[in-house]
Amino acid sequence: MIKKVLTIAGSDSSGGAGIQADVKTITCMGLYAMSAITSLTAQNTTGVYGVADTEPSFLMQQLDAVFTDIFPDSVKVGMVSNAENIGIISAAIKKYKPKHLVIDPVMISTSGSRLLNEDAMGALKSMLLPLAELITPNIPEAESLSETTIHDKGDMEKAAKIIFDEFCTATLVKGGHSLDNADDLLYDGKTFYWFPSERIYNKNTHGTGCTLSSAIACGLAEGKSLYQSISDAKDYITSALKAGLDIGHGSGPLLHNFMLV
Repeated sequence: MIKKVLTIAGSDSSGGAGIQADVKTITCMGLYAMSAITSLTAQNTTGVYGVADTEPSFLMQQLDAVFTDIFPDSVKVGMVSNAENIGIISAAIKKYKPKHLVIDPVMISTSGSRLLNEDAMGALKSMLLPLAELITPNIPEAESLSETTIHDKGDMEKAAKIIFDEFCTATLVKGGHSLDNADDLLYDGKTFYWFPSERIYNKNTHGTGCTLSSAIACGLAEGKSLYQSISDAKDYITSALKAGLDIGHGSGPLLHNFMLV
C-alpha cells in the first residue's frame, strides 16, 4: 500500500512554497499527500503581501478529518504563524501520536517577510519543537533558536548541540545560507553528520526549505533511517535546483517535477 504523508503548513498562492511545494514533493517522490492548511497567504516570488490565518477550530477539524480516516505514515509541519494554532497542532500530535514528525520552523520567507508572529516563538519552542523527531532550521533560524551567531562549521555544530540539548530532538542545520557551500549538518545527540553539497548558483530558491523537509518526511514514511532520508532528500532538491526553472520576477520556485519534463 502506498505510504501517506500529511503536511501541516501555509498555502502559497504562487505555488512555490508551503502546502503546494509539499504536495508536489510528496507526489513526485511517489507517496500520497494530504494537507491541513494553517494560513492562506497572498504571495509570489517577490514577497508576501497578506496572511490570513486559519481559525483554530477549523484547523483542528482538518487534522481530525485526516487522522481519523487516512492515518499518515509521517507528518511534516511548516509555517504556523500564531501561538493558538501551534497549540492546536501540538494537541493533535499528542492525541494521535504519528510515528514520524518533521518540523521546519519557518520564521522568515525567502524574500525576507516574517511568517512567525513574535509572540508565537515561545509557543513554538515550548509546545511543538519538543515533539519532533527532526527539526530543520536554516542558519538564521538556527541562530534564533540557539541564540548564537553562525559564521562557520564550528558554529553550526555549536548551534545544533544547543538546539538538541533544549528540545531533545535531532536537528538538521541547513547550510544554504552559507557563502561558500551548501553543506548541511545533522546532530542526533551523539554524532555530528555532515552532508556535503555543491553550491548551485541558482537565484530561484523559493520553497527549498519546505521541499527538503517534505522529502525527508517521505523517506521516514517509507521506513528509511533518518540519515538516509536526509541524504535522499538532498539529492532530490539538488536535482530540482539544477533543472534551472526560471519564472517570476523575484526568487522563483524549484522544478519539483524535473523527472517528468
